[in-house]
Amino acid sequence: MRLAAVILAAGKGTRMKSALPKVLHKVGGKPMLGHVLDAVVRAGVQKKVVVAGYGGEEVKSYVGDLAQVVYQEQQLGTAHALLQAKDLFTDFSGHLLVVCGDTPLITSDTLSMLVREHIDNKAAATVLTAFVDDPTGYGRIIRNDYGGLSRIVEQKDASAEELQVKEINTGVYCFALSGLFETLQQIRPANAQGEYYLTDIIEIYNRRNLKVAVCSGADINEVMGVNNRRQLAAVGKVLRDRVLNRLMDEGVTVIDPQSTYVDSTVIIEPDAVLYPGSIIEGSTKIASQAVIGPNTRIVDSTVAQGCQIQYSVVLNSEIGSGCSVGPYAYIRPGTKLGADVKIGDFVEVKNSVVGKKSKIPHLSYIGDAVIGVGVNVGAGTITCNYDGVNKHITEIEDAAFIGSNTNLVAPVKVGSGAVIGAGSTITKDVPQGALGLARGKQVNKEGWARKKGK
Repeated sequence: MRLAAVILAAGKGTRMKSALPKVLHKVGGKPMLGHVLDAVVRAGVQKKVVVAGYGGEEVKSYVGDLAQVVYQEQQLGTAHALLQAKDLFTDFSGHLLVVCGDTPLITSDTLSMLVREHIDNKAAATVLTAFVDDPTGYGRIIRNDYGGLSRIVEQKDASAEELQVKEINTGVYCFALSGLFETLQQIRPANAQGEYYLTDIIEIYNRRNLKVAVCSGADINEVMGVNNRRQLAAVGKVLRDRVLNRLMDEGVTVIDPQSTYVDSTVIIEPDAVLYPGSIIEGSTKIASQAVIGPNTRIVDSTVAQGCQIQYSVVLNSEIGSGCSVGPYAYIRPGTKLGADVKIGDFVEVKNSVVGKKSKIPHLSYIGDAVIGVGVNVGAGTITCNYDGVNKHITEIEDAAFIGSNTNLVAPVKVGSGAVIGAGSTITKDVPQGALGLARGKQVNKEGWARKKGK
């Protein structure tokens, strides 16, 4: 069986009140369109087409080589949108899924179920439906006397009786490709909106005695469309619950799911622990026995086995096994911590490599530095890496000891085993095993305070 999918993603999403195309708004760490593309791929689709409209170039840029893109220059309805893909199917026979790009909760299991129903019934068209308590805003499924699908009526075109129907059209379809596009060209905009409705194809097929099937009982959450920011938040909550439930089933401890936020793109191994206020985003990978939080944000980073990170922010960095980070640390992009490194309270590290068993316990800024194994960096140490034009490197070799309140003016190198006296401003390299001191001479004036008081 050959299976294709067309994803309708041309709408502006006026109620989103955004310059960004609606389908590119992120939920669970990924644009809504990305979730739909993932679902159709997992459902076995071989050919994917996205119909773009508003912000079409942005949509095409995001899609890249994930799918082919066609444009609906004027948004004249769903049938008109699907027709824009006609030329891409001249050499493709089989069946076609049609899915909306703003339904990020749709699953591959549901799409596969729809395709199976469609194939088993040898149908020309199969509509995915759901039963809801409040069908407001959805097209209603109108069945004939035999229980078959007679037609689909949109909210604005429905009679008072039809508005009472609880079975709704989800906007997800499976069609036999044979004759589909020729039939779409026969649809006319005879409705309150003046649009070419894809749903009108049902009546045309019925008149021709072509088989129209219904796949009912879809989970309404899966087909929840997003038209405004409130709905975006509601969809995001459902997706987070899915992600956290999956992680807990796989052996991750989540202390309080209601206050924990994990993107669908994140990988977390069993026996990791997430405390309340954990926000894990992007392509982050967290290994077994890591303890994250409370109140910690990690983005696009790797956290190795046995790490503890609390009350901190970690961005685009690598945290080695057994590290301790925080509280109140800021690990900025490009940082790589070796095993068993300690980054303590109110420490900021940027674009630096820190060797195993080294310690930066508190109140320091380390930027553009290479720090060796077993180095101790005293409180208040600053790498002065920026001269106003360029960034420069600070090198601190193995087992060096940096006294508190030290300024290391890069480019500078501290040799292995060297010691820097507290309060020094180091502007020249310090050799291996040497003591580096750079302070003004202390002067005490006896009795000065008493005389000043008089």
